[in-house]
Amino acid sequence: MEACTFVDFLAVLEPWLDRDYIRKGYLTKDGTFRLYFTDGGERVYHVDDCSEARLTEVFDRLVAAGISVEKSV
Repeated sequence: MEACTFVDFLAVLEPWLDRDYIRKGYLTKDGTFRLYFTDGGERVYHVDDCSEARLTEVFDRLVAAGISVEKSV
């Protein structure tokens, strides 16, 4: 798992916001984002400097890009 700031996470995520590359996203209660790629790869990020609301914004961006997402309750 890679710890990062919210701004760094957005910079990494932006080029991947292509539904043909990211297969699925998963957000946990503790702020961990798990991204599953179409090639079978997986990346895990813990965003440690923002609120759940900010993480939900990213979640919504993935949905808007047509990417399947799940959120733990």
